[in-house]
Amino acid sequence: MEPLQRRMTIMLCGVFLLLGLIFAFNQFKTFMIKHFISGMGLPPATVSTMVVATSEWQPKLTSVGNVRAFRGVDLSTEIGGLVQTVPVKSGQDVKEGELLIKLNDASDVAQLNSLKAMADLAKVINERDKQQLAIQAISKNVFDTSKADAKSKQAQVEAQTALVAKKNLKAPFSGRVGIVSINPGQFVNPGDKLLTLQTLDPIFVDFNLPQGNAEQIQVGQDVEVTTDAFKDASFSGKITAVSPKVDTNTRNIQIEAQIANPDKKILPGMFANVNIKLGDQVKLLTLPQTAVTYNPYGSTIFIAKDTGKKDKQGKPALEAQQVFVTTGSTRGDQVAILKGINEGDTVVTSGQLKLKNGTPLIINNKVQPANSPDPKPQE
Repeated sequence: MEPLQRRMTIMLCGVFLLLGLIFAFNQFKTFMIKHFISGMGLPPATVSTMVVATSEWQPKLTSVGNVRAFRGVDLSTEIGGLVQTVPVKSGQDVKEGELLIKLNDASDVAQLNSLKAMADLAKVINERDKQQLAIQAISKNVFDTSKADAKSKQAQVEAQTALVAKKNLKAPFSGRVGIVSINPGQFVNPGDKLLTLQTLDPIFVDFNLPQGNAEQIQVGQDVEVTTDAFKDASFSGKITAVSPKVDTNTRNIQIEAQIANPDKKILPGMFANVNIKLGDQVKLLTLPQTAVTYNPYGSTIFIAKDTGKKDKQGKPALEAQQVFVTTGSTRGDQVAILKGINEGDTVVTSGQLKLKNGTPLIINNKVQPANSPDPKPQE
């Protein structure tokens, strides 16, 4: 082999050897880094925890509804006329049959008096014909004619009496009058809305529940109603009716409840929160709703599991363990846990989004998530 070829061969071998050493060094470095990282384990995460305990839970259904008067109507007159007097005032409580608005009926009363006089005369003539018929002084046909005329005149009196009564708008039931904007001297037409009358005690609340709750609902169940207008007050009542059909659009059932309203605080048209009690209180495991992670494949929580080792401070070392749970109903900030954990387990309540199985935990319970069964919004 010539010297030049020999030198080229030696140079190529050196280059390949150098590349091999570089490749081997990189592989060794990568292996050592992975080995070092695996030896370090997962970085610890700071979380808050709580010990699971049972609490008294009142099974109930919740819904929202609308308040409706026990009896309510917008009053109007069947006939038009000139308003003569308005003896009622805005917001006044009235009794059934009490006069609310009186229209000018002078001409109608005069006509009524005229018809009464004619009816009285027809009655006298009929009585006279009856006596004459008894002694065969007149024919039966004359008596029948006078008798029919007397009845006709009396019917005219009754019709005119009804017409006069229509000029006096009276309360069809006891209740509270709304805003009265009608004044004496004003002309009203038939069917014009004159004022509203509402019976406020008791009062109805209409609400809806899904068809899946049909088995749990029955007439006579106790309900509790709250409104935004009176946040510190609740009103008790009972279910009085359940609709016999399901709305095909929403698949909901309409329900009516009657509520005692002695102070007449609740008004028709108000928005109401309805709670329906379902039996006696039960004991359930509860957690803050922030402790549960809801996923398409199920609900999960993280438990702080004791590894059996000690940390640098000599305390038991804890690590995260993810478990599936079955959740129940909710109330306020809490959710009931039906399956998946036991009383006494330590559950992560915040910071679980950065966890996975085996993550070391650092417990810091200085700040805890809201866990009130009846939270009050801050003003």
